[in-house]
Amino acid sequence: MRRVILAAAAVALAAGCTPDAGGTGTGTGTGAGAVPSSTAPAATPTTDDKPPSPSATAGSPTASPSTGKPTAKPLMADGDENEQVRELQARLRQLDFFDRAPTGFYGTMTAASVRKFQARRGLPETGTVDAATWQQLLSVTRKPTADELKPATTNKLDTPDPRCMTGRVLCISKESRTLAWMIDGKVVSSMDVRFGSENTPTREGLFKVEWKAKDWTSTIYHTPMPYAMFFSRGQAVHYSADFAARGYAGASHGCVNVRDRAKLSALFDQVKVGDKVVVHW
Repeated sequence: MRRVILAAAAVALAAGCTPDAGGTGTGTGTGAGAVPSSTAPAATPTTDDKPPSPSATAGSPTASPSTGKPTAKPLMADGDENEQVRELQARLRQLDFFDRAPTGFYGTMTAASVRKFQARRGLPETGTVDAATWQQLLSVTRKPTADELKPATTNKLDTPDPRCMTGRVLCISKESRTLAWMIDGKVVSSMDVRFGSENTPTREGLFKVEWKAKDWTSTIYHTPMPYAMFFSRGQAVHYSADFAARGYAGASHGCVNVRDRAKLSALFDQVKVGDKVVVHW
């Protein structure tokens, strides 16, 4: 078993998508010799992206502790991922209970939004959607438009890191899961991003764009990495078809994934080798 663990660690280090010994990036990695990572399912999804819990996926009703009678399975609950959840999120957003665009995944953030709505309407604050909660929501909202269900950008920018306020910077926030292209403290464009899993985290720190490749394929994972901008050895900002398809249900091997190809294409043409990269919380 020890030999297997050591061998796995060696492979991870070779990929260039594992953390530095100190846990943060310094921007001094040698990008030319590194191999970029591609997208892969997250080992431990975070925030609004938890895997289904046993209670959310059980096929049979459970007994109520107070009555001993079976309780109805909720219409929507933690771990569900479908178009009805997307509509739920869009309707909650109309009422300012959900502060980002729909993802279609029912996680902790969606549950918190549902609890706020239930509290406002005098319903039991379960964080799950039963028939009563759904009917109440339908009665006070309208059918979401296509743009409301699937907007181009979902996440709101947070306050930029102070290191992003000067020069030409790819300002990347793990807190809001966004990338802001900033010049002299002003946001030129922004887009959603996702990061590495717990086992292959995206390094944080101050870096610079070391090299770029418009058409690149990972030599380790053999997956396309269009519009790759490498900033920390094998870690790069690049377009991810998996992110575009599955959203935050997956993660990278340490790279910063972008799901809006058109926006990233335009950004790729603007960014120069040597421009600053800040990855922060």
